Amino acid sequence: MSDTGTQARPVRGARDFEAFFRLPWKIYRDDPLWVPPIKSSARKELRPETNPFLLHCDFELFVLERGGETVGRIAAMVDKLAVESWGESVGMFAYFEVEQGDRNRAADDAALLLGAARDWLRGKGMKTMRGPWSFLSQEWGLVVEGFSPSPVIMAPYNPPGYASLLEGFGLRKAKDLLCWEISVPEGYRIPDRILALTDAVAERYKLTMRTIDFSRYDEEVEFFARLSLETLKGNWGISPITDEEISALARDLRPVLREECVLFATNESGEDVGFALSIPDVNVILKKTRGRMLPFGWARLLLGIPRLRRYRMFGLGVAAEYQGKGVDALLYREMWRRMAGPQVTMEVNYVLEDNAAMVNAITKLGARPSRRYRVFDLPI
Repeated sequence: MSDTGTQARPVRGARDFEAFFRLPWKIYRDDPLWVPPIKSSARKELRPETNPFLLHCDFELFVLERGGETVGRIAAMVDKLAVESWGESVGMFAYFEVEQGDRNRAADDAALLLGAARDWLRGKGMKTMRGPWSFLSQEWGLVVEGFSPSPVIMAPYNPPGYASLLEGFGLRKAKDLLCWEISVPEGYRIPDRILALTDAVAERYKLTMRTIDFSRYDEEVEFFARLSLETLKGNWGISPITDEEISALARDLRPVLREECVLFATNESGEDVGFALSIPDVNVILKKTRGRMLPFGWARLLLGIPRLRRYRMFGLGVAAEYQGKGVDALLYREMWRRMAGPQVTMEVNYVLEDNAAMVNAITKLGARPSRRYRVFDLPI
C-alpha cells in the first residue's frame, strides 16, 4: 500500500478479473489509433482452460487500485518451456497498462505494478524480468516508433509514454523488432532485379507454387507452424510450441484466411519446402465494432474480410536445405503478385533487428521501415 492509498494486488475472483480485463477500454477510450480486441477472444486469452499456452506457464494477474477504482494492471508469467529451452531463469511481464493523466503519478503507479510483477517473479526463482510478452506466442514488445497507423491484426499497441515509464523503473532494451510497410498507392513495385533473381531461383531448384488446401487445413497449418519454428530455431526469444497451441492457432486463423494469402513452395518431388502466410488485417473492421461481436459484429467481420486491402505478412519459412538460396524472395514475390491491387498495403511484421539476412532481404525488396517494437529486460 502506498502513501496515496494506491495498491497493486493480485486478481482474486470474477470481479477482479473483469476489472483487469476491461481496463483497456477505459485507458484507450479517446485514442483513435487503438483497436479493441474481440471481447470473447480476449477473455479466453487470459484463461488456461481456453488458452493452451498457459498450460505450461505459472502466472499471476495484478490490478492497481486507487479509491476503489482500477487505474492499472500487469501480469507476471513463467513459461516453463521457454525457461527449459533457453537455459535461463527469465520470467515475463505482460498486459501492462496505466493511466497517464498525471506523469508523476503515472511513474509511481508504474513502479507499483512493475514492482509487484518483479517480486512475484523473484519469488519463482527468476533472475531476469522481460517484457512486454503476452500470453500469445506471437505478440511481443512495446511500440517505441511508428505509433500510426493503427496496429495490424495480432500486433500490440500502447501509448508513446509507456517506454519512459518502463525505463524509469530500470528496465533496459533487450531487443528491437522491426516492421516495414509496402504500399501500392504509394507507388511500390517489386524491383526488377528481384524479379530476375526469383525467376532464376524457381528454374534452378524446379520450384512451383500452390495455395493452401482447405480440405487438409489442419495438416497445412501444422506444416507451416513446424517449418516456421525450424526456420527460426536458435533465434532470440523463440521457444517450443505445443500441439495444442498449433491447434488453437489453426482455429483462430481459419475465419480470416484467404486462399491467395497462404502459399507453399514445392520441389519437383512434390515436397513442400517453404511457405508464406499473410493475413487480411481485420483490425480495420474491428476498430468499428469496439470489440463487440453482437448483434452485427460477426456479420460485419465475415462480410468485410473479402473487401480488405490491408494485410499483415505473418510468417515465412523455408526448409533448412533451401535456406540462403533466394526461396524466401520467391515466395514473397509470388504472394505479392497474387495479392497486389490498386489499394493494397501490407505490414511486414516483425523481424529481429539483428537478423541481418532477413533485414537485408526485406530492404532489397524495397519495403519502407514503418514501426519498431522493443522488448525490455531487468535483472532481478
